[in-house]
Amino acid sequence: MKPRCTIHLTDVYISQMPGVTVKDVNQQEFVRALAAFLKKSGKLKVPDWVDLVKLGKHKELAPSDENWFYIRAASTVRHLYLRGGAGVGSMTKIYGGRKRNGVCPAHHSVGSKNVARKVLQALELLKMIEKSPNGGRRLTPSGTRDLDRIAGQVAAANKKSA
Repeated sequence: MKPRCTIHLTDVYISQMPGVTVKDVNQQEFVRALAAFLKKSGKLKVPDWVDLVKLGKHKELAPSDENWFYIRAASTVRHLYLRGGAGVGSMTKIYGGRKRNGVCPAHHSVGSKNVARKVLQALELLKMIEKSPNGGRRLTPSGTRDLDRIAGQVAAANKKSA
């Protein structure tokens, strides 16, 4: 495949691969690239309390990464791209985990609803997602276009480094 155009990403000019979607690239590299894009753009509204909060009642400590809000937003957008129609409740199930109960058996515990709600609201302000008439949130066409563009950049960077 011949690259079509060049796009500026993290101070390096990378050629974009045509026809590459989010499903075609490594998910961890894509989420890292999208989180870097969201942080670099400076448009994502990050709440003041992000350095004080745990991400669920099953967690013992707050997240150690200072950019966790950008990573959670990128992961949420990727999930909406792949499945769509997800709301706050389904995001809490996705980001839930095993609650350790000492000597009692462990059970599943949902993630923080406030964090899920604030991430979705911040992404709505960016016009990447919108409320679906069937319930939940879905990607906007411009959000899908942005995600495919970043996926093309990740694929081109992987091809260039290989």
